[in-house]
Amino acid sequence: MTPVRRPHAVPARHRPWPLCRHCCGMALDMGSARTRAWIAGRGAIVDVPTRIFPGSGAVPPVQHGTLIDTPGCARLLQRLLADQLARPARPMIIVTAPVLDGLAYRTRARTALEPLRPRSVLTVPSARGIALAAGADLSRPVLVVDIGAHLTEVVLLTDGDVTDARRTALGTGDLDGTTTPGHIADAVAGMLTAMLRQDHTLLTTDALCREILVAGGGALRPDIVHRLTARLHVPLRVVPAPHTAAVRGAAKLLQAAHTHPSTSGGPAG
Repeated sequence: MTPVRRPHAVPARHRPWPLCRHCCGMALDMGSARTRAWIAGRGAIVDVPTRIFPGSGAVPPVQHGTLIDTPGCARLLQRLLADQLARPARPMIIVTAPVLDGLAYRTRARTALEPLRPRSVLTVPSARGIALAAGADLSRPVLVVDIGAHLTEVVLLTDGDVTDARRTALGTGDLDGTTTPGHIADAVAGMLTAMLRQDHTLLTTDALCREILVAGGGALRPDIVHRLTARLHVPLRVVPAPHTAAVRGAAKLLQAAHTHPSTSGGPAG
């Protein structure tokens, strides 16, 4: 009798969230002031202060875009998000990261996420998440100004990748009697001027001729946006819901990665 050969099982592609019961996912943005997470199937963004309480007072484990207390971040994320994730599936997680923090930030973020038992952890520049949330045409150069609580970044994206980036340890949380919205606008103008001087490809000029995307909590402040407009003399576009743009863009990438054929076959071990 000739043996019957059974065809190799072909793993089914993941269904869209929340219909997929094989895995779960999360997009995460850990800022100096707020931590925001989009959890697949929940339909809302978790938005809480980035604070831990090791003793008598609150302590920020993230300062000026740098993750300075990895164990503290791990406790914060586990307390806030562990019960939100479907069990026993292991989540796919995409984390936004400041452009210039590089490998150190990615390494610490992965360590902080270990209590959530992720299936995989991917990082994406916050500026790219913002551009995706804004529906920007990434086939052309795009300039993003991200004004956070204690960090402001100016980033040039080309084909979705970071071509140039500048930062200053200044944001809305630093505004007081001596630091004003004008100081933030001046810092942004200075970073853009430096980018123009050092760019011999005209990519920065191309992006400036169209518009600059403005996001982060600072984009919610008319006093900052008005001063930016007066300093730069170029079109500005405030991204819708600018304070959550980075995590919403990361959520778009998460959804695309979830349904990609390379992620089929259930969660990895």
